[in-house]
Amino acid sequence: MAHDLLAKRLAYILTKLNNGEKFTLKELALEFGTTTKTISRDLNERFIYIPIKKEKNLYSLHEYALGKLNLEDIKNFATISGIKSLYPTLTNQFLTEILENKINKVFLVKNSGFEMIENKKDDFEKLSRAIINHHVVEFLYKDKEKIVEPYKLINSNGVWYLCANDSGKLKTYSFTKIENLKTKEDKFNLNSELLKEIEKDEINWFSNKLKEVQLKIDNSAKDYFLRKKVLSNMKIVEENDQYFIVLTKIAFEDEIINLVKYWIPYIQILSPNDLVEKLNNILNGYIKRTQPVQSQC
Repeated sequence: MAHDLLAKRLAYILTKLNNGEKFTLKELALEFGTTTKTISRDLNERFIYIPIKKEKNLYSLHEYALGKLNLEDIKNFATISGIKSLYPTLTNQFLTEILENKINKVFLVKNSGFEMIENKKDDFEKLSRAIINHHVVEFLYKDKEKIVEPYKLINSNGVWYLCANDSGKLKTYSFTKIENLKTKEDKFNLNSELLKEIEKDEINWFSNKLKEVQLKIDNSAKDYFLRKKVLSNMKIVEENDQYFIVLTKIAFEDEIINLVKYWIPYIQILSPNDLVEKLNNILNGYIKRTQPVQSQC
């Protein structure tokens, strides 16, 4: 709920900026019923990469970036900006390119994010520019060389993926596992049929090998999971007064691992066993690393 309110506030502020309006911290604070400190954080931290200027306590957007976004772009961008761990720190130059080329052509954010990728900021920007300019990219993935046409950076359940055309087929690559990324001089034309597949918002093109996962979720989180459609292909198979059990299909294990870690203790993996074991190992390792050191008398 807090993320929803934050995203709405950021969308409203971004709309005002995009329309060329000027305002003070106090004016926005009164409008939203919050403090000037909160509004200052919105403008100076959450929007640190936006070309905002300040003149005599009035905030506004630099002229060269005005009017570049439509309503849907603003909603998407505000959502991203409101969830700190969802994106790396973006530069002013990169943001301006995004403003000019429409953010929803580059990114597809399906749910809230948890993956930290700040250490791969340069690659994130490089891929985004390649998508905007339709440049072929080359990289190593699981020790294999890949040359693909990049279509979108997708955040699904907190994990970033590159969706690309590989010899006429849509394939996805976990962004954090991409190494030695290079942008080639070769350019490509977008395949309209592949774009339609992406817009269907289905997981079939994520991978040819989908894994079925059974989850037990506390009813206190039920409204959020149903309203937000956190799991796009979720099917409820059992429910009672305390919890409900769902089946879902995933292409990559990290999606569910990150989701469950975020929602502990309200969610539990029931099957498959190898995924249960993987999560338990992660949690046990965390507990061991964070146990306080006992002082010796």
